[in-house]
Amino acid sequence: MKLVRFILGLLVPPLGVFLTVGVGSTLLINVLLTLLGWVPGSIHAVWVIAKHEEALDRQEPI
Repeated sequence: MKLVRFILGLLVPPLGVFLTVGVGSTLLINVLLTLLGWVPGSIHAVWVIAKHEEALDRQEPI
Protein backbone atom coordinates (compact mmCIF):
# COMPACT_ATOMS: atom_id res chain seq x y z
CA MET A 1 0.00 0.00 0.00
CA LYS A 2 2.92 2.34 0.68
CA LEU A 3 4.14 2.06 -2.91
CA VAL A 4 0.63 2.77 -4.23
CA ARG A 5 0.42 5.95 -2.12
CA PHE A 6 3.82 7.14 -3.41
CA ILE A 7 2.80 6.52 -7.03
CA LEU A 8 -0.52 8.29 -6.52
CA GLY A 9 1.34 11.11 -4.78
CA LEU A 10 3.34 11.61 -7.94
CA LEU A 11 0.51 11.17 -10.45
CA VAL A 12 -2.50 12.61 -8.56
CA PRO A 13 -1.06 14.45 -5.53
CA PRO A 14 -4.30 15.20 -3.62
CA LEU A 15 -5.41 11.56 -3.85
CA GLY A 16 -2.10 10.33 -2.41
CA VAL A 17 -2.36 12.79 0.47
CA PHE A 18 -6.02 11.91 1.08
CA LEU A 19 -5.23 8.20 1.30
CA THR A 20 -2.40 8.95 3.73
CA VAL A 21 -3.81 11.55 6.16
CA GLY A 22 -7.48 11.94 5.21
CA VAL A 23 -9.38 15.20 5.04
CA GLY A 24 -7.72 18.09 6.83
CA SER A 25 -5.47 21.07 6.47
CA THR A 26 -2.71 19.02 4.84
CA LEU A 27 -5.07 17.97 2.06
CA LEU A 28 -6.22 21.56 1.56
CA ILE A 29 -2.62 22.77 1.30
CA ASN A 30 -1.88 20.04 -1.22
CA VAL A 31 -4.92 20.91 -3.34
CA LEU A 32 -3.86 24.57 -3.40
CA LEU A 33 -0.28 23.66 -4.32
CA THR A 34 -1.53 21.34 -7.04
CA LEU A 35 -3.69 24.13 -8.46
CA LEU A 36 -0.57 26.32 -8.60
CA GLY A 37 1.25 23.58 -10.46
CA TRP A 38 1.57 19.84 -10.63
CA VAL A 39 5.23 19.82 -9.50
CA PRO A 40 4.70 21.67 -6.16
CA GLY A 41 1.71 19.45 -5.39
CA SER A 42 3.67 16.29 -6.16
CA ILE A 43 6.65 17.36 -4.06
CA HIS A 44 4.38 18.15 -1.13
CA ALA A 45 2.50 14.86 -1.51
CA VAL A 46 5.67 12.75 -1.53
CA TRP A 47 6.97 14.67 1.48
CA VAL A 48 3.73 14.16 3.43
CA ILE A 49 3.63 10.44 2.61
CA ALA A 50 7.29 9.95 3.55
CA LYS A 51 6.91 11.81 6.86
CA HIS A 52 3.76 9.85 7.70
CA GLU A 53 5.55 6.55 7.04
CA GLU A 54 8.52 7.74 9.12
CA ALA A 55 6.22 8.58 12.04
CA LEU A 56 4.56 5.16 11.82
CA ASP A 57 7.95 3.45 11.85
CA ARG A 58 8.96 5.30 15.02
CA GLN A 59 5.76 4.27 16.85
CA GLU A 60 6.19 0.53 16.30
CA PRO A 61 7.45 -1.38 19.34
CA ILE A 62 10.88 -2.98 19.09
